[in-house]
Amino acid sequence: MKKNIVIVLALSFIAVINLTAQQNDSLKVKSGLTINKKAVNFIAMGDWGRNGEDKQREVAIQMGISAKILSTDFLISTGDNFYPSGVASTQDHRWIDSYEDIYTAHSLQQNWYVVLGNHDYKGNVQAEIDYTKIDRRWNMPARYYSKKIIMNDDTTQQALLIFIDTTPFIEEYYKNADHADVKTQDTAQQRKWLEAELSNASPNIKWRIVVGHHPLFTGGKRMNRDATLQLNYLLKPIFDQYKVDAYICGHEHNLQYIKPTGTTHYFVSGAGSETTPTILHPDGGRFALSENGFIAFSLTPKILTAQIISYEGKVLYKTEIVK
Repeated sequence: MKKNIVIVLALSFIAVINLTAQQNDSLKVKSGLTINKKAVNFIAMGDWGRNGEDKQREVAIQMGISAKILSTDFLISTGDNFYPSGVASTQDHRWIDSYEDIYTAHSLQQNWYVVLGNHDYKGNVQAEIDYTKIDRRWNMPARYYSKKIIMNDDTTQQALLIFIDTTPFIEEYYKNADHADVKTQDTAQQRKWLEAELSNASPNIKWRIVVGHHPLFTGGKRMNRDATLQLNYLLKPIFDQYKVDAYICGHEHNLQYIKPTGTTHYFVSGAGSETTPTILHPDGGRFALSENGFIAFSLTPKILTAQIISYEGKVLYKTEIVK
């Protein structure tokens, strides 16, 4: 009797393995990804840290599959890394429950470049910065920072990535006791730093990409909210002046691509777990969907390709920005 039970359990275990393999193969087949392994490839995803719930785990699995197919070089988090209130310290269990034990695929063991969201400000911001020294893939050396990415192993072909801290720019957070840390920030200094970074006139810089948490343009419930309008008023003139190619953000729990007048292309990738409704923005909205997923980007010196991918592995939208 015991022998029969063991055999049944073993067969069940094999069936589960085979089913998982078939599911993964199916995801790969229907992905329809454009693949350029000579490009610099990265994934942007935000609003995620919910202990694996609200499809966070499913998004993580698909990120691992897509990252492997694309030969991803690094990942970007657009903020709200830990719900509901950031982390308390570098030893907080949320690091394990919402990050280490969720994004486990070998293809995701790359550098993560991270920005802060408003929910992170409810916790210990310094702990997220300090975790850079603990976890080799977590990169947040400061509340705002920049990184130059070399394309084609050629130092004359670079992308300038600038990671900003948007929460202190928004007035409503100064009225909330649980966002008290914003009052310690010098937003004038950050804007001065941002302009200095963007004004780098080196001919080696082919792309200027800014990453933050809050959107300047968005469809749906936050389209005309004060936070969106304030950030647009403060930052869009800077983006226009220095010809920022793309702004990648989260905050809205959905996936969007908006191209209003001007140089900058706006991408919202905040569907790492919980989702919220969205609509096409009336000023240049190209894509908007309330579905869990992320955006994969590929960079060459002359082309930026963006592919919006669902948690099921479907390419929902694809666009190319050509220099």
